[in-house]
Amino acid sequence: MSEIWSQLSSILSHDIAVAIYVVTGTYVLVRVIRRSIRSFFDRTDFIEERKEKTLESMINSLVSYTATFGIIVYLLSVAGVPIAQMLAGAGVLGIVIGFGAQSLIRDLLSGVFFLYEKQLHKGDFVSINDQFIGTVEEIGLRFLKVREWSGKLLTISNGQITTIQNYNIGHMRVIEKVTVSFKEEPNRIFQLLEEICDTLNEQLTPYLKKDLKDDPLQPFQVYGMTSLNQEHRGYEYTIIGLTDDLTYWTAGKEARRIIAQRLYEEEIEMSLQHIDIPTKKES
Repeated sequence: MSEIWSQLSSILSHDIAVAIYVVTGTYVLVRVIRRSIRSFFDRTDFIEERKEKTLESMINSLVSYTATFGIIVYLLSVAGVPIAQMLAGAGVLGIVIGFGAQSLIRDLLSGVFFLYEKQLHKGDFVSINDQFIGTVEEIGLRFLKVREWSGKLLTISNGQITTIQNYNIGHMRVIEKVTVSFKEEPNRIFQLLEEICDTLNEQLTPYLKKDLKDDPLQPFQVYGMTSLNQEHRGYEYTIIGLTDDLTYWTAGKEARRIIAQRLYEEEIEMSLQHIDIPTKKES
């Protein structure tokens, strides 16, 4: 009896040692592969940097999932679990598909489509489902990680993403609306806004989207009067300008600063919202 127990203990110890070696070796192999992928993309520049980071993130995710799945299958086989028979069983397979595989497949296909259709890249500023807003930090086969401006990291299942608003696809248009009092003479406002646009084009030229000749595709300009009675407060005018996607937010902030400063200097009366509260009549 003791001899049998000794042999059994020896076999178990051997299997555990082999399993530890396999797990450790797989972990090291994954680290080497990830580092090789990073080194490969650092040395090449055949595609845009953001696309390289996106592709690298996807490949790393694929490597991690494959290694994890392989280790699980190996450990189950070492433990004597008849994996092939379990997978061949119609009942077990149906349960797996019904409760987990459909969601998994949906997430995986969505992740592949994100990469193939170029809907977003790592580093893009996006709005997901009109609810989550932030910078794409990682694109995986199952999950998308978005870092909010506050610093909070959101992990969203790819299959749950229905709408994506991407602020980093080629170009963005700065649209600034100015609503002034009805007392301001329209022709004077038009002339002033055109002067402001000249200032914007002088100071914010580096932010504007350029053509092959390095000329702005659409410099800052007065789009026109976009409302005669904006919320019953005044005349609304709109200024637009086409900028590079990466400089959109900076261009917008600087444009608002310049516009506000010039309107203040010219003592333009802006629209104010007044709420009249009726008082009780004395009886």
